[in-house]
Amino acid sequence: MKIGKYQLHTIHSGYIGLDGGAMFGIIPKPLWEKTNPADEVNRVTLSTRNLLLVSDSRKILIDTGLGTKWDEKSRNIYRIDDNLSLEKSLSQKGFSVDQITDVILTHLHFDHTGGSTKIENDKLIPTFPNAKYYVQKQNFDWAMNPSDRDRGSYLKENFEPLAKEGVINLLTDNEFDDNISFEIINGHTFGQQMVKISDGTNTVLYCADLLPFVSHIRLPYIMAYDLQPLVTLSEKKKYLRQALDENWLLYFGHDPEYAAVTLKHSEKGIVQDKVFFDLI
Repeated sequence: MKIGKYQLHTIHSGYIGLDGGAMFGIIPKPLWEKTNPADEVNRVTLSTRNLLLVSDSRKILIDTGLGTKWDEKSRNIYRIDDNLSLEKSLSQKGFSVDQITDVILTHLHFDHTGGSTKIENDKLIPTFPNAKYYVQKQNFDWAMNPSDRDRGSYLKENFEPLAKEGVINLLTDNEFDDNISFEIINGHTFGQQMVKISDGTNTVLYCADLLPFVSHIRLPYIMAYDLQPLVTLSEKKKYLRQALDENWLLYFGHDPEYAAVTLKHSEKGIVQDKVFFDLI
């Protein structure tokens, strides 16, 4: 798929298992397990699906997935499967980490920025040596001093080295270039930026954690992880309505099956219409 000057490529960087109750909040398990079956300890499968935007002058990666810095205990807790690593997936598309010019981070939770750094010679360094990284300043500030509630989601090894190396750009607005802009949301965490790629005719919205799964299109389906669930509800209403009215394609980072959907009206409200396993 091409939008404006950018060719869009789906990049897979592994799978993780998280508690189904946490992923669906107040929704009873007999409802959510119809679309997202759980394993024997109640974990549902999340993809860490990223997006690569390629133009003549830039190769922009959106989010970096889990990374490979995990110890065995964490691998077991989160059922981490990184056989589809970021580097392997980029290579399959014909790209290398050295070619990435920019990394846009929607927010700094470990499943979105774990691949931003790596260990080399016992030192944490940026994974993409020639890239500038971008995140909202509000989210970076929160990540550096998170609450006790969400401290475990912000692992400083994933982003503090970027600041020390001087490669992270802290944003305070929502414009990037002629085809890329950000939608700033605060329900899941503070200063999360969804990435909107548009040429005025076609639009793709990288939904990040506003809509982890396609099943989260339903308004009450809100993660227990969200710091401000009522804000999330308001944000969902706003962006689902706009996406439907303007015929956006919604891109999902965590749905284990579907990469993107369009929307339609139904007697139950706004629901998915066409589904896509990949961007072609």
